Amino acid sequence: MSSVQHLGTGRRKTSTARVILRPGTGNFTVNDRSLEQYFFDGLHRMLVKRPLEASDTLNKFDIHIRVEGGGMHGQAGAVQHGIARALVQFSAELRGLMRK
Repeated sequence: MSSVQHLGTGRRKTSTARVILRPGTGNFTVNDRSLEQYFFDGLHRMLVKRPLEASDTLNKFDIHIRVEGGGMHGQAGAVQHGIARALVQFSAELRGLMRK
């Protein structure tokens, strides 16, 4: 297990997501499933990946996500929020970009 990790908690509506970023190759694990298995709609996958694409870090981290509550759209928004917060913990310079 890697000792370098960045944590973020995201919330939207009644959904809560706990996100762990570890240096890696861009693998997503959502509730012990792949991103494509959990978020089967392309719109939700796009929402989840948006903070990583904006910061050019899509393939720099392996992302482990635990999400619960609400529906799929709320969960995707919570995961997006959690990833953005974890990226800000990784580099405070990304704060302005994540706020956009």
